Amino acid sequence: MRTLMIHSDYLRYKTRSKTKMAEDIEDEKRAAGVDNALVAFIAVEKEDEEDPELIVKKAVKEILNVQNKVNAENIVVYPYAHLSSSLSNPDVAQKILKGIEAELVDNNEAVLRVPFGWYKSFELACKGHPLSELSRTITVEPDEDEEESKEPSEPSKLLILEEDGQIYDVEEYNYKNKTLRQLVDHEEGKTKDTGKQPPHVRLMKEKELASNEPSADVGHIRWYPKGKLVKDLLSDYVYQLVTARGAMPVETPVMYDLADPAIREHAAKFGERQYRLKTKHRELMLRFACCFGAFRILADSFLTWKNLPVGIYELSTFSFRFERQGEVVGLKRLRAFTMPDFHSVCLNDEHARQVFAKQVDMCSQTESDLEVHYEVAFRVTQKFFDDNEDWIKQVVRENIKKPVLLEIIPKMKHYWNAKVDFAAIDDLGRPIENPTVQMDIQSARRFGITYLDENEEQQYPTILHCSPTGSIERVICSLLEKTSTDKGKKPSLPLWLAPTQVRIIPVTDKHMEYAEEVYQKIRGLNVRVDIDDTQERLGKKIRNSGKEWVPYTIVVGDNEIENNSITVNRRLDDTKEEISIEDLVNEIHSKTEGMPFRQLPLPYHVSKRVKFD
Repeated sequence: MRTLMIHSDYLRYKTRSKTKMAEDIEDEKRAAGVDNALVAFIAVEKEDEEDPELIVKKAVKEILNVQNKVNAENIVVYPYAHLSSSLSNPDVAQKILKGIEAELVDNNEAVLRVPFGWYKSFELACKGHPLSELSRTITVEPDEDEEESKEPSEPSKLLILEEDGQIYDVEEYNYKNKTLRQLVDHEEGKTKDTGKQPPHVRLMKEKELASNEPSADVGHIRWYPKGKLVKDLLSDYVYQLVTARGAMPVETPVMYDLADPAIREHAAKFGERQYRLKTKHRELMLRFACCFGAFRILADSFLTWKNLPVGIYELSTFSFRFERQGEVVGLKRLRAFTMPDFHSVCLNDEHARQVFAKQVDMCSQTESDLEVHYEVAFRVTQKFFDDNEDWIKQVVRENIKKPVLLEIIPKMKHYWNAKVDFAAIDDLGRPIENPTVQMDIQSARRFGITYLDENEEQQYPTILHCSPTGSIERVICSLLEKTSTDKGKKPSLPLWLAPTQVRIIPVTDKHMEYAEEVYQKIRGLNVRVDIDDTQERLGKKIRNSGKEWVPYTIVVGDNEIENNSITVNRRLDDTKEEISIEDLVNEIHSKTEGMPFRQLPLPYHVSKRVKFD
């Protein structure tokens, strides 16, 4: 049900002519009016046919709630089909409207119900105060507060689903790696809080990537040039991923009005984890994802079955969640973060499953591109599992290709009935939630998103939410944590993300001119390169290059000048080789093929750099 409630000085209406579905009315109902009235313009929708009694109950509750706030003396129930493109059967609509009238009368309210199925003229004077115009969407779904007031729900089932389709109890499964077991332990609440600081908190400062901003709220980060470069490259990477799959980039506001019923209902799914602020006339919230803006764009767009799937993408700088202060840590859990958000509009559930599998593929690709290890949780409602067990097993076998934690939720709690979560495991054995794909079966109705099908009828689509990497901050968190969990390996970032890919070290000042020539050639071939021209000794310069995780270090001396070559030290495998500049650049390009590139945003002379603390 859609309703627009207006607190009016008065409403006057007059019937003009009947439609085929018009109700019979007495003469005094052909023209009437009231003063100081809350006028509820109402469109009864197809979905309301599932439980008309519940819709009546919830509509009356909402009308009385608003009436109490605005202190209206009268209530008008006004049938208004123009609020929706998915109207119910006329008989059901009349039954619901009459039911609302009867319930309001039982509550001792003065009610005027305007006749159903008549063309009418009307005159209305809106009072114009902040609460005088309010819209609401009323659904057959249980309200958030009603759900919370019920007895504790049945717990989820936690299982392990193997690639071959076999399903095991989590306590009986023979784990082949400790990280899957760590994910299960976390889900079962067995992970112990050691009180230790995750390694990435130290590393993000030590490598001059980022630190907390002391003059802002907790969980807000300031980024230094190297960290900003890594963030921008990751943002470019996700942009490439989604636009290659048909996503259309958009940009939407970060602040939304909670008086909008669709936004209020969607926000309620995230409980109290919201930044809210009040102006003189409004209560606003800062977005926690790009859903609001994307859905508003889609609702205002003319979509047909030929367009679908339609993809809308936004990199939200920033999204906000009011996390508990004690939970905010490093880059893992923040109150302000950068979230790549990809929404896909699909024809129906079957079409959504096809697109869903492809997006799981995209998320899986980030595991190899970012050189991290993910464990996967496949979360579904019991009904979805019963209806789609074979498809779930197919996605695990063909798209995820490794054992997953399967969570079966007894009843639907959120807007999704199926989702896949990818998580890196940090040095303390706790998951860092990264990519996700979610199947949303509620938001299209809530936000009024429809498309025209082959029979020229309006239909509600199924919507997919996908973040191919998760928040950019958590990606960097995962990369830094990986350097601690990869025992026996030298810590590093992926070559395409390394702020300095090549460092040139002249043996003495007399070799500087040649170092400059090498620098110009390498930089001109799109490799991030710098020169250590400090007065440190050669050995310390080489050690400093290693501490900064520079993948390739070039030392130039008399021999290199004489042979017009370079001697390269490869950090990860400790190899040393005298090669040409072209061969080195080709090696780097082959290892970073397909990945985004940006030039170094720092003085290329190390001696001229600022030390960030």
